[in-house]
Amino acid sequence: MRIERVDETLERIRREMERTPNGVLAFDGDGTLWSGDVGDDLFMALLEHGGVRPEARAALEQLGARHGVEAHPDAVTLAHALFKAFEAGRLPEKDTYEMMAWIFAGWHAEEVLGFAQEVVKRRGVAGRVHPEARRVVEWARGQGVDCYVVSASPRAVVEAAVREVGLTPDFVLACTPKEEGGRLQTSVFEPVPYGPGKVTCLRQRTDRPLYAAFGDNVFDLDLLAAARVPVAIRPKVRLRDRAAELPALVQLHPEEA
Repeated sequence: MRIERVDETLERIRREMERTPNGVLAFDGDGTLWSGDVGDDLFMALLEHGGVRPEARAALEQLGARHGVEAHPDAVTLAHALFKAFEAGRLPEKDTYEMMAWIFAGWHAEEVLGFAQEVVKRRGVAGRVHPEARRVVEWARGQGVDCYVVSASPRAVVEAAVREVGLTPDFVLACTPKEEGGRLQTSVFEPVPYGPGKVTCLRQRTDRPLYAAFGDNVFDLDLLAAARVPVAIRPKVRLRDRAAELPALVQLHPEEA
């Protein structure tokens, strides 16, 4: 991938704006807007809190049974085992991201949002924002260009995290558990914004031109390919290994805070 400075990328986006009005930008969240994974942060904070409620236990056991993870009477211990199976490559990524959202089953949505806001604060997400990503967002806001954040992490924590980049939750597309009677359930809305689902979710929300998309990992490739200006921010090995599939993909030059 060719490395491109922020000003060069912004100039290319500006030219797309001149050609076609009323377009948008799309960003992945974890690894792209900020370092680390806020979904992991939220999940681990829940386990430390001991906040897995009975409503989630059966779903955890069913997920473990499907992927050869031994059941355990303690839901927190089982959840830890499922995460270790994910790290070992035995639990599919999409299933894991869904679990991280529905593991809050039994909680009220407002409870989860408050918990997520505290996690974002304690985990210092504000200090983890990539300076080059912040520059792009600030420029786009100054130009009146809407910025969507398309992430497979749980919606509550992504909504809390984007505020640290100067964005609002209105344009967040993330893994969202279903609710019944105000309480979260052990299922999520489809499509999950993961892999090709990122493009589907975005297009369900808007058909406006996609000026540019920003991602860091291989499951952002479909979203990047849908954009006129595809940009990798601090790309992981898996994305670099497949970058040749998208010749237009460039890597944004990292900046210091």
